Amino acid sequence: MLTEHVEKNLNEQAVQKYLHDHIPLSKAMQVEVLSVKPDEVVLSAPLAPNINHKETVFGGSASAVAILAAWSLLHTKLKSTAINSQLVIQSNTMNYLLPINGTFTARSFIEGAADWSRFVRTLQRKGRARIAVTAVLEYEGQQVGRLTGEFVAFATEAH
Repeated sequence: MLTEHVEKNLNEQAVQKYLHDHIPLSKAMQVEVLSVKPDEVVLSAPLAPNINHKETVFGGSASAVAILAAWSLLHTKLKSTAINSQLVIQSNTMNYLLPINGTFTARSFIEGAADWSRFVRTLQRKGRARIAVTAVLEYEGQQVGRLTGEFVAFATEAH
């Protein structure tokens, strides 16, 4: 379960270790955490473990890295609050714009400036809250995909 305590100030190495230890697929896909900022997380993944029959990135891998980036952003932001919670994805839409022929990145962010505050207030008040997160896939300076994911957090007891 992904509710155990981790440091409140999560850096790149801590987030990558957490992903690899708790979401084994991220390790198999060789996902690397490039950047963790308060309003953005950037992940990277190479072609080799994510390749398809056309020698481009498999769509499922592209989607998985985008979901991981979005989830990681919410995970790190929630850790900066005093709210213990469990975070799950409820739904997502993935648009594939161009083939990916090598190492790519997924940059996640929350589009609505007021959405995070509303999300936290709702989670505190009702014990459950929903928020949309965007992740943009980039390869060689071009946007090659875009995910919009709906995530739900459930307040939990401290362990």
